Amino acid sequence: MCRALLYLGEPVLLDDLLYQPDSSLAKQSYMPRMLRMLNLAGFGMMVWDRSSIEPDIPYRYATTDLPVFDRNLKSLAGKIKANCFLGHVRGVALDTAVTINDQNLHPFWYPGAKLALAHNGDLYRFDEMRDDLRLHVRPEIAQHISGSTDSEWIYAILLSQLNDPGEHSSTDEIRRAIDKTLAIIGNVRDANGISVASSANLFISDGIRIFAVRFCFDFGRYITNDPARIHEANLTYLSLWYTSGREYGFHDEEWQMTGGAAAADSIIVASEPLTSDITRWLEVPEYSTMHTERDNGRTTTNIHYIDV
Repeated sequence: MCRALLYLGEPVLLDDLLYQPDSSLAKQSYMPRMLRMLNLAGFGMMVWDRSSIEPDIPYRYATTDLPVFDRNLKSLAGKIKANCFLGHVRGVALDTAVTINDQNLHPFWYPGAKLALAHNGDLYRFDEMRDDLRLHVRPEIAQHISGSTDSEWIYAILLSQLNDPGEHSSTDEIRRAIDKTLAIIGNVRDANGISVASSANLFISDGIRIFAVRFCFDFGRYITNDPARIHEANLTYLSLWYTSGREYGFHDEEWQMTGGAAAADSIIVASEPLTSDITRWLEVPEYSTMHTERDNGRTTTNIHYIDV
């Protein structure tokens, strides 16, 4: 399982998300607090800067190196500010069958598309689902699939549910596309007789809005004939947290968001809180999509419960 982070709000230095907090995203790659699993299969990020040239086009950085040892990333993080950020450290099973390469690094973003996506979870028996899932991916989108992960197929299916992936879709259309994507995967699982718990926490953004999905197929159903194959991450509902407010930074000897949600201009959503003090963080409800957008310098956050 992986760790991921979304940010939307006032410009923030990437170093303050990736390295400085006591449970920063870089530190979560080797020392996560809410998952006893190392995330050693690479790092990726999408950065939107409204003051940059062509601000709708994000800057992408991805590497199979560990972020804690990546001097290039550390140097960039100390210089780049973002209005919107999507970061991901990849965790995979310790297995020679796993492919670690650039094509499998999150976030996924196809040229010309507005949405980018990162995934925390695992679709059980995904290889058996691929042919059926292909029927729900438009040909012009399928031609971009280059990796071997279930996560990229989730992304391709999501884009295929939008009227025009190359344009900014409405919030309602994106939310409906998320619901359709989960329903398609659920139907394909049923058709293939798959009913083992499979997490699908999704982190989605187009640079002006963020969507965080906390979802699991068939939660509570596990392999019983071979306990060794039960992954600890499937024994609990995967975590997803958020904090909103103003003036994110180092306050009172702690990295935190101050000001409260009532006058919030920024929000952080993460697989786990970035700080040891989690009193300013809230959990995203299970089986829900949380979306946040900004208007006149203020953020508005809504929760949509998923019924698929």
